[in-house]
Amino acid sequence: MSPRISLIIPAHNEAAFLPSCLAAVGRASERVAGGVEIIVILNRCSDETEQIARDHGCAIVREDAKNLSIIRNAGAAAARGEVLVTCDADSRMHPDSFVEILKRLDSGRVIGGGAVVLPERWSLGIVASGLSILPYLAFTGVSFGLFWCCKRDFDAIGGFDPRLVSVEDIDFAQRLKAHGRKTGRSWGTLVRTPLVTSCRKFDQFGDAYLFWNPRFVRKVFLGTDREAADHFWYDVRAK
Repeated sequence: MSPRISLIIPAHNEAAFLPSCLAAVGRASERVAGGVEIIVILNRCSDETEQIARDHGCAIVREDAKNLSIIRNAGAAAARGEVLVTCDADSRMHPDSFVEILKRLDSGRVIGGGAVVLPERWSLGIVASGLSILPYLAFTGVSFGLFWCCKRDFDAIGGFDPRLVSVEDIDFAQRLKAHGRKTGRSWGTLVRTPLVTSCRKFDQFGDAYLFWNPRFVRKVFLGTDREAADHFWYDVRAK
């Protein structure tokens, strides 16, 4: 029997973070009926990520593209569940995340959505970096972090746009929200069940990096700047 939910987790050398991510997923899975399929998309891994995923009973997909759209779409293509959820390997979902997602989708009034995202720690620099990207996010009307929707709606909008190497998540959310309007459904945000994410980018670049580098932020929000995307995401851990 097919699972109710398919969870998609991109993973590039995530041995340090994946265990806590999967532990949180396990707690959330216990609270829903119908089963949860966990799909880990291995992306150029050279550490123990694959073994950790297999030890937790995850399905494995391989995709080596330096493009999160392509990586997530590969996971979605392998998914058997009627509901798709995406989560980064360095994030921890709330124990009731799946409960809230199914409640909203089953109502028939919600197309899908995101979640409130909380950093694992706070600092003045992190707040400053958050404020530096706020102008780019203020008018999107969408939330981020943990995306969820029915697979049929994911397929209807063509998934994530492979032409984008950054802000593909914002683009996906905006297109899903627009699709919802056409079908009389609204965008949903998980407020009571927030996603907690690591601060590894701040650890690597400095808490106020985005605040002190506005030109870099502008490049990221173009979505097509390969150098900026590689610098901050795809090649950063190889340096």
